Amino acid sequence: MIETVVVVVHLLVAIGLVGLILIQQGKGAETGASFGSGASGTVFGSQGSATFLSRLTAVLATVFFLTSLGLAFYASHKATEIRDAGLPAPVLESVPVAPISEDVPVLEEQVPQAPAADDVPVVE
Repeated sequence: MIETVVVVVHLLVAIGLVGLILIQQGKGAETGASFGSGASGTVFGSQGSATFLSRLTAVLATVFFLTSLGLAFYASHKATEIRDAGLPAPVLESVPVAPISEDVPVLEEQVPQAPAADDVPVVE
């Protein structure tokens, strides 16, 4: 139950972070305010929106970081419980690249040979 709540909070914070980052203007967008773009008439004032959105982004980033650590701790704890329960560990099966058959003989003429040093033409 707690894991489900943390996952839901984690996803909501992640979506909120993406939205907040997309809403914010870049540093180069502030130069337009000096040419009379009307930034002083915004809802948060000329500087208020930048600091409000920046602080809200920092808070959401902190919550995202903490929920990530919580989920990692929970996954580690759950893996330890499974290991301690005596369940067999999953084994990766190796598949041979080519089937090995004793019925097919390998003939010497089928194996490619490198040319001898005497057979290589000299390019001048």
